[in-house]
Amino acid sequence: MIAPSILSADFARLGEEISAIAGEGDTRADWVHVDVMDGHFVPNLTIGLPVVQSLLKVTDVPLDCHLMIENPDRWAPGYAEAGAHNVTVHVEAAHDPVMIAKNLRAAGAKAGLSVKPDTRLEDHLDTLKHYDTLLVMSVEPGFGGQSFIPRVLDKVRTARRLVDTGHLTVLVEIDGGINADTIEQAAEAGVDCFVAGSAVYGAGDPGQAVAALRAQAARAGGPR
Repeated sequence: MIAPSILSADFARLGEEISAIAGEGDTRADWVHVDVMDGHFVPNLTIGLPVVQSLLKVTDVPLDCHLMIENPDRWAPGYAEAGAHNVTVHVEAAHDPVMIAKNLRAAGAKAGLSVKPDTRLEDHLDTLKHYDTLLVMSVEPGFGGQSFIPRVLDKVRTARRLVDTGHLTVLVEIDGGINADTIEQAAEAGVDCFVAGSAVYGAGDPGQAVAALRAQAARAGGPR
């Protein structure tokens, strides 16, 4: 699965930018990744619920909302109620992550849990049993265009093993520095869904960039 991040898109043309990855076949993105930042949990400020509500009116590609915000316990359910397909919160910011997962699912969305590069996955395995998606950050959250941190792939391998043995049922997603040079190693480690920003929106044809990344991932990861 390829989930282009609109953090790297032209914010003045978001509708058109999403249309560019909403074509047919391999050029069509699986999800649109929407980075919500509040300037507190991370040192950057992006978009919020009103923009997400507007995007839902102009695309049928499922929205993957990544909330890099404080107090996701309060704010996350609103994104699910609006119609986001997958809503991800950070374990480092959540007060009651199990309740957040229940609230997101009750509102009709899949629940995602994200971990920063230095957060130990092993400390949150029981919590992950309540979630649908694990988002492994392969950069420090807050800004696009950063370099991939290879050591986070150990967390991916651990998650993949636990999924394959039936101990977890999450989709494994990765976000940060994913491009033609890094996607194959991430796929080999066991990633299911790849968030790519500048690798898609920095290309001349975003749809073709989606197709190329998908092909690379498929070759490296093999069938699952």
